[in-house]
Amino acid sequence: MEKDFSRYYDEIKNFKLEVPEKFSFPLDVFDRWGDSTALIWTDGNDMKKYSFNELTILSSKLAGGLKNLGIKKGDRILVLLPNLPQWWVIILAIMRLNAVAIPGTTLLTSKDIEYRLKAADIKAVISDFENAEKIEEAVNKHGKDVILINLDKKAGWKSYDELITGDTFIGERGLSSEPAFIFFTSGTTGLPKMVLHTQVSYPLAHKITGKFWLDLKPGDIHWNISDTGWAKAAWSSFFGPWNMGATVFTLYRKGKFSPSLIVETLKKFNINTICAPPTAYRMIVKELPIQELKFNTVRHFVAAGEPLNPEIINLWKEATGEYIYNGYGQTETVNTLAMLRSFPMKPGATGLPTPGFEIDIVDDDGKPLPSETEGNIAIKITPQRPVGLFEEYIGDKLEMAAAFRGEWYFTRDRGYKDGDGYFWFVGREDDVIISAGYRIGPFEVESALIKHPAVKEAAVVASPDEVRGEVVKAFVVLTQDYIPSDSLVKEIQDFVKKETAPYKYPRKIEFVEELPKTISGKIKRKELKLKEFGKL
Repeated sequence: MEKDFSRYYDEIKNFKLEVPEKFSFPLDVFDRWGDSTALIWTDGNDMKKYSFNELTILSSKLAGGLKNLGIKKGDRILVLLPNLPQWWVIILAIMRLNAVAIPGTTLLTSKDIEYRLKAADIKAVISDFENAEKIEEAVNKHGKDVILINLDKKAGWKSYDELITGDTFIGERGLSSEPAFIFFTSGTTGLPKMVLHTQVSYPLAHKITGKFWLDLKPGDIHWNISDTGWAKAAWSSFFGPWNMGATVFTLYRKGKFSPSLIVETLKKFNINTICAPPTAYRMIVKELPIQELKFNTVRHFVAAGEPLNPEIINLWKEATGEYIYNGYGQTETVNTLAMLRSFPMKPGATGLPTPGFEIDIVDDDGKPLPSETEGNIAIKITPQRPVGLFEEYIGDKLEMAAAFRGEWYFTRDRGYKDGDGYFWFVGREDDVIISAGYRIGPFEVESALIKHPAVKEAAVVASPDEVRGEVVKAFVVLTQDYIPSDSLVKEIQDFVKKETAPYKYPRKIEFVEELPKTISGKIKRKELKLKEFGKL
């Protein structure tokens, strides 16, 4: 491999985020892009385009309407919507008020919503008719007054359409340290944690994401396949692209994305860059003829949520002429590790630190470990805390103490560095399998499995074993030319033994029709593991 890191080191050396005392993403970034296209929305039939100026007007009108309802700086607003154009208007309006946006997926149940209402002391909920019933049920159980705003005409709710017809409020700058977003995210134990981001830790710092990892420039059309309820939407459907003056593309579609739909959409809408979950790329490569993967306008592909297997990255390069670039971060951070176009590719690697972050592999005491040694992925927080790191887990001293230790923020993810300094992801702290004393990361086994022609998708988790404590179990979705059999189990096991260290092979294999995933395509390994241990 040609080891030319000069461009990468120049970028790190020369890049610095200047944090002003006061900041407003709408006023200081968004509104300045003017008449260029901010958003392209389609449901496959209808298509709507909005300029930055048009969204400025709409969000300022909505901000005025919300202000007249009594919503003010610091109030917390739950937004529960699919990827409709109004979602982008609403988030911008909330930011103009310096209120606190709490995005939520429409998959939330009434119980989930009730928990959020209580935990975050939510002032208002904005949603649509389809989700109204469960929200009303949650509010009634919560027992406190909550302002309800609906996109549709719903009895007892304030009307979104009426709110955007009154006074206009363009917004005002707040202190950079003041709260802007709360995301609920699963911890290692217990109920979801409340991750607090400031006016700059996401809105400003995602310039790192947009500039370096997404490689965006003004006028690019960027598609991020993510539900609006996840932090990934803030990453790649909002702050990353708009910091760079790029156009956000979104496809509103109920149900699952099919590989053919993704490919057709990339070709039809002249998209330039795309961020997709690894699952999407795997399905495309496994299900579609390689000759279909020719894109005239797409110049940059990235994957997030979990590492993408080297096998798929190499096949993609062969088919399209472009690599897929892995990226790493959390709800708690912006993009912190990534494969960038400015340094040599290592398919499957998580990458190198993005500008503004000092990251290392450390032991439990925070001592840096030698290369090729598995440990904790940790972010240095001294002498200066990175701008793109969250503020706190609200009201959770135990979780804060576990995450912030000495000079480091512990991500609770495991990995190692190779001799060239590249980081490689092993797994979540609680995903790592310990079998007869060996530590086994699920991604390495999954990467070996996916190379077998029979394997369309695979998820690897720990399974209880009387002798070894835990063993590796693989849940496998087969390609269309294969059917489950004992002989195929043996064939796959022998294949994995040759692809990686023999002790890592899956001693148990279960063939399944599909794997449980989030709406953004990330495999729910925790769900599979809990079932294995009889806890679900």
